[in-house]
Amino acid sequence: MQNVINALRVLEEVAGRQPAGVGELSRVLGLPKSTVQRSLRTLHDAGWIRPAAGEVTRWQVTGKALQVGRRAELGLRDAAMPVMEGLRQRTGETVHLMVPEGDAVVLIERLETDKALRIVLPLGIRLPLHASANGKAVLAHRPGALFAPEGGPVPGNHPAGVPGALARYTESTITDPEALRAELEEVRARGYADNRGEWRPDIAAVAAAVLGPDGPVAGLSISTPASRMPEDLRVEYGALVTQAARTLAEFLA
Repeated sequence: MQNVINALRVLEEVAGRQPAGVGELSRVLGLPKSTVQRSLRTLHDAGWIRPAAGEVTRWQVTGKALQVGRRAELGLRDAAMPVMEGLRQRTGETVHLMVPEGDAVVLIERLETDKALRIVLPLGIRLPLHASANGKAVLAHRPGALFAPEGGPVPGNHPAGVPGALARYTESTITDPEALRAELEEVRARGYADNRGEWRPDIAAVAAAVLGPDGPVAGLSISTPASRMPEDLRVEYGALVTQAARTLAEFLA
């Protein structure tokens, strides 16, 4: 059983760091190089990874891993659509479904408002975890410590893999790790995250994490032009998106 667990951990790290080498994987996972090497050989023989650019010292995932992920994504979309439609009808605003991927959340589905003034994000766009409503909703519910005691994000929870570096996108972006820690504690307490122009100054949003047994599997959000989300609506939309995320989690359970 431990061999299977090690192989899955190695696969996850290869997917997040590709192309990845044995030494890097060994350091990140805290496993002996011989153990990592055995896992890599097993994953290669099973068709899950392949040498990057023909170099057997660095690895990347194959289309097999992507196909499995895509099937899971489609299942999530199917379950999410009626919940998203309910949110759109209640609010008249755009609803987004995003999934965590490394140091970002990725937009996989959207239902747009029919209002003339709207902000359209393309499917597949990646938004930073610390500067988006969906990203903060996901980050707040990740298992384990969110940030190291000295204030630097732990591996996998920070932009570009640079401890302590939180990129600034607008005047409102939270770039101080301690301030972000406090923000995420508030997100967990109230059930939803918000975005007050932190990624783009003209966008406001509220989002809640869709929780699975091992942590967040997606983020669900209501997104509007900043001018259409005064404080009273922010609270109302936050309650709606929190309940919608819980409903979707129950569908997926």
